[in-house]
Formats: sequence, structure tokens, C-alpha cells
Amino acid sequence: MPEKFRGPRGVQDILPADQPYWRWVRDTAVRVAESYGYGQIETPVFEHAGVFMRPGAEGTDVVDKEVYRFKDRGNDDLVLRPEGTAGVVRAYLEHGMSSLPQPMRLFYIIPNFRYDRPQAGRYRAFYQFGIEAIGEAGPTIDVETIDLLDAYYRALGLADAHLQLNSIGDSVCRPAYLEKLRAYYADKLDRMCGDCQKRYDINPMRLLDCKNEPCQPFKAGAPKIADNLCDACNEHFGTVRRLLDDLGIAYTIEPTLVRGLDYYTRTAYEFQPSDETSQSALGGGGRYDGLIEQLGGPSTPGIGFGTGIERTILNLKRAGLTPGEEKRPDAYIAIADAQAAGFAAQIARTLRAGGDGSAPLTVVSGIAGRSLRSQMRHANTMSARFAIVIGARELETRTLTLRDLSNAQEESVSPDEAAARLALP
Repeated sequence: MPEKFRGPRGVQDILPADQPYWRWVRDTAVRVAESYGYGQIETPVFEHAGVFMRPGAEGTDVVDKEVYRFKDRGNDDLVLRPEGTAGVVRAYLEHGMSSLPQPMRLFYIIPNFRYDRPQAGRYRAFYQFGIEAIGEAGPTIDVETIDLLDAYYRALGLADAHLQLNSIGDSVCRPAYLEKLRAYYADKLDRMCGDCQKRYDINPMRLLDCKNEPCQPFKAGAPKIADNLCDACNEHFGTVRRLLDDLGIAYTIEPTLVRGLDYYTRTAYEFQPSDETSQSALGGGGRYDGLIEQLGGPSTPGIGFGTGIERTILNLKRAGLTPGEEKRPDAYIAIADAQAAGFAAQIARTLRAGGDGSAPLTVVSGIAGRSLRSQMRHANTMSARFAIVIGARELETRTLTLRDLSNAQEESVSPDEAAARLALP
């Protein structure tokens, strides 16, 4: 007996019933991003491993445990894309985008892949809406990215998403802070989780955002990066907060909010859902002024965010928010005689193409050989506006029987008359 296959663990099939949510979320992302002047970019699903697995990336779950890494037949060392930023930065450098007006504003809606523990709203193959603004170091662009993400959530109806904010310093002030952090945790490591024991030397800032239970009691007493910022970082962070106040975007300073990679600097932020039982942020971002240099380019500032499509849809459903009414078929062609199938196909093609300035119509064709009753039942199930019945009589006279499914009234019309009627709202 043939094996019955199921999808791999941590992936999902996006069925027709869920497509309205996906169209709504993606269309909103495109509309909002373009309204801020961002242009769409798509990078390959796989990249050379070095794009993501660089010095400075150690100590993160993505690099240490979650990357799908493989060698192809040419022995190239490749990874499936685990996140969007590094690939976009690689494309920025490869295609000479630094010669264009800066900042370079880019957005993407892409699938990513991580060998993560599946849970609600988190998959091993997942989609992400993200933006990158490359080539501007000032705090104004930081606030623009926050404002854009806030506008996206508000456009979907997730107006209660709350912003958490922090500054994680830069190469001037962070080294001294890391030494204070190591000193604080030195006598506590034997009581902490195994992940944090590994991170202590490689990436100590990740100790602050660990979600494992043994590590929670120590967070409150840890030194705060905000108390150790240099003057330049303090000024930058102060301006970010002032501009957010000017925009009326409420926020909470969260000292444990970090971006653990070495190339991240200064502004870090996340939007948390209003559902207090949720353990995952809706989305977040940060400034990465050191990344382009790590990928072989000149020192260039950048900032961006990523927000999961699946997680956004999950929160929309929890909030009872639904897409607008989907466009229903304009007409369903019921074929009452198998000999009329060719004529019915011609009518369907003509109506779908539109003409004489009319918009193309959505037309579903029935299956020749099925009973007229079953075809009409199908038309009603699909909430079609009209049914067009084509049988032997219609084939002979080259006319159509047009039935208004809202009131069951029908009349015999020419194909042109049918097109005119269907084009009316």
C-alpha cells in the first residue's frame, strides 16, 4: 500500500479558505510600504552560508541551531534564508545601490526557513514582511521605520499593539557595558540554562532576553544599557523618543530588549500584541550600522524591521478581525447539454477578457455532463451574482439564459447583452 504523506513538521498548507487573510495582510503591507516611498525587492531563497554565518553572528539561535545548511552538487556551502536583512544588504552591495540617492528604502514579503520549535504562529517555513532603510545614520529614519510598522498594524486593525523601545549602544559604549554584564552574571551562571552558559562569553547581551525559566530571576538586577550609553547614543535615543512623542506613538522603555548580533547598534524595538497570553512579539527591528562592513562593504548605517505574516494573521483572528468581503464570481456558466460545452467555453473566455472599456469579469464554468441542478447548487454555494445557462436551445440560437441568483428571475439575452448586464455593479 502506498505511503500516506503528510507535510513536514513545522510547515503549513495555506488553503483557499485562508487566502483572503493572506491577500489582505500582503496587500496592506505593499500599500503601506509604498506610501512611505519604499520599493520592493526579492532576494534568493538560498544564499552562500557566509552571508548569514559570519564572525559576530555566533551565540544566536539562528546561527547556532536553526539554519538549514547544505552543500549543492557544485560543493557550494549554502543556507536557506533564515531572515531577510542580510540578503538585502548583500544585494545592496552587489548591485551598487550606494550610488543611488540615500537612504535606499526597500521592502520585501518573503519566505524564511528556520529549524525552530513549532508553536502557535511560529513555523519552520514562514513568511515575513520587512523593510530596510540603508544609508542614513540619523534618528529620523529610525522613527520612520517604527511609524511605518505602526501604520501597518493600525491599517489592519491591530491598533492596540504596543511599542517597546530600547537603545543598545554602539562600539564606543557597549564594550564597557558588556564587561559589567559579565561581572554581574559571573556568579549566577551555574543556576542558568545551558544556552545562557554558552552565550556568556560569546554574546552576553542575549542573557537579557532569554525566555527560559531558570534565568528569569536574574534579569531585574542586571545592569541596564540605558545607564551606560555614551553621549552620542544618549542624544540619538533622546531624539528618537522625542519624535515618537511628536507622532503620538506610545512606547515603553524595555531594558531587556536587545539585538544580540554584534552589528546591531542603538535603536531596538518590538511591537507586542494586546493579548497578554501571547509570548511572541508581533514584529520588531533595529539599527545595524555594522552589518554592511561585515559583508565587505564600507561602513554604512542601516535600520529595518521584520514582522511575521502567520503571526499577524493569528493575532487578527484572535482579535476577531476579518478581511473585507471577497469578490464573488460575476457569473457561473451552467452547461445543460454536453454539446454546448464549446460554445460555453467561448462565452466564458469573452466575458473574462472584458471589452469596450468594461473590466474583466470573474466567470466560473460548470462541468459538462453534470446535472443542471448540481451546477446551480454549486453556483449558489459560490455566491455567484448570476448564472448563465447554456443548453441545446441556446447553442442553436446563440443566445444565453441569464438568471439573477438574488431573485431567480431569468431572461434570454444575447452574449453582448449578458456582458453589459454583468458589468453593472
